[in-house]
Amino acid sequence: MSSLPAYAELHCLSNFSFLRGASHAEELVARAVQLGYAALAITDECSFAGSVRAHLAARGTPLQLIHGTELQLACGMKLVLLAQNRAGYGNLSALVTLGRRRAEKGSYHLTRNDLAGWDGGGVPDCLALWVPGAGSRVGAGDTAIEGADARWLAEHFAGRAWIAYERHLRPDDHERLAQMRELAAGTGLPLVAAGEVHMHARSRRPLQDVLAALRLNTTVAEAGGALFANGERHLRSRLALARLYPPELLAETVTIAARCRFSFDELRYEYPDEVVPAGETPDSWLRRLTGEGLSKRYPAGVPDKVLAQVEHELRLIAEMAYAPYFLTVHDIVAWARGQGILCQGRGSAANSAVCYAIGITAVDPARAAMLFERFVSKERNEPPDIDVDFEHQRREEVIQYIYARYGRERAALAAAVITYRTRSALRDTGRALGFALEAIDRLAGNLAWWEKRDELPQRFAEAGLDPEQPKVQRWLAIAQMLIGFPRHLSQHVGGFVIARSRLDRLVPVENAAMPERTVIQWDKDD
Repeated sequence: MSSLPAYAELHCLSNFSFLRGASHAEELVARAVQLGYAALAITDECSFAGSVRAHLAARGTPLQLIHGTELQLACGMKLVLLAQNRAGYGNLSALVTLGRRRAEKGSYHLTRNDLAGWDGGGVPDCLALWVPGAGSRVGAGDTAIEGADARWLAEHFAGRAWIAYERHLRPDDHERLAQMRELAAGTGLPLVAAGEVHMHARSRRPLQDVLAALRLNTTVAEAGGALFANGERHLRSRLALARLYPPELLAETVTIAARCRFSFDELRYEYPDEVVPAGETPDSWLRRLTGEGLSKRYPAGVPDKVLAQVEHELRLIAEMAYAPYFLTVHDIVAWARGQGILCQGRGSAANSAVCYAIGITAVDPARAAMLFERFVSKERNEPPDIDVDFEHQRREEVIQYIYARYGRERAALAAAVITYRTRSALRDTGRALGFALEAIDRLAGNLAWWEKRDELPQRFAEAGLDPEQPKVQRWLAIAQMLIGFPRHLSQHVGGFVIARSRLDRLVPVENAAMPERTVIQWDKDD
């Protein structure tokens, strides 16, 4: 393996490019490590939804993970943008937010001007790979149009742009390489190898075809030329790559990877600070509110046991810098109660005397044995989790208060990743493979949510489908691959992320299906 050329895959989609990518981010990372890649860029389309999972999977491995995104501009030009550093990632996250916020849920809209209109050139601190002849651009493959695109890119991403040559064993591969070399010579843009990877292994090709058919709202049989001609869009061995690409194009991938040094380990969350009045610190203000709350809770005098508990908690809260979080929740609860909205904190927060004092919870520490470390622990080093229930009929008022208080630029709901379960996987796979809707409905109606995979052939038989028939076996096999894949991003019922500054520089924000709702692209657990 040491004699093989080093390689970094710079254009790779996970299954968070919905109905395009046919592998989990974790599978892509594991396969890249197995193949000895120097680096892997996860470049989901106008999205960073799968990036956290890729980051966690790459931890502890020799693989360098690069964060980027694929963008199809309104003119039809396809670009892959890669973050070089924290500033570049913030710029990309803000750009994804811009494109998503100006379009309906599930789509985006970006123009050349959105990329060109930055101080210092196109999207500072980011590298650009242009994929010629890709996408829906009228005349794609026309040398005059491609020449104009290349000149625009060279102007706005000077010294930071490449032409991506992606070889997928088409009949005109050698001719296209000659054209790309001529284009590179005429514009000064260097060539680099890339794969436009959609799956970690070739074996996912049947699932990728099904996903494409679903995206096109047709069947695999009727999709025809809209499907990929072969299974080459997988992570290929370095030996195969050495046979396909000129060595200088492979070497350029590693040169680009060396310019991308950003890691998600650099991301830092900062609590909002406007809940603290002038002249106070978060800790001093929380201490004052706690003291005032104790006086109201215990008008006859605060028991010594409670005072000791409060002092212990305030010391630990100050040490962990969690006071802004307590103050933010207190502000929301106080506003809701001021509007007559019923609300109550619950869960492990009930172990906090401070939460009781400032009105978040209702468990009296004078009457209960409390273990604050169940709620906040220095050893766990995890932020506290205060769950507050608001009356269902008026929850929307609270949500809109948070948006009004912090602005759309700083507050959004967490996403909930909706994944394929057995029934939905069988339904969509059956539809894409051209099975009759009556047969699909009969099978789905015969399934329970707790069905185990080894019981599925029996369910097929009970629905009048022969599990030994090759087409039925294919249906079952592809559906089992699809189970657990993300279907779409939904909104968490009430989990908000509120940032001190622009949230879209930490994580992209997009429109929810519900009016007046915006969500981040990460699941609450991410």
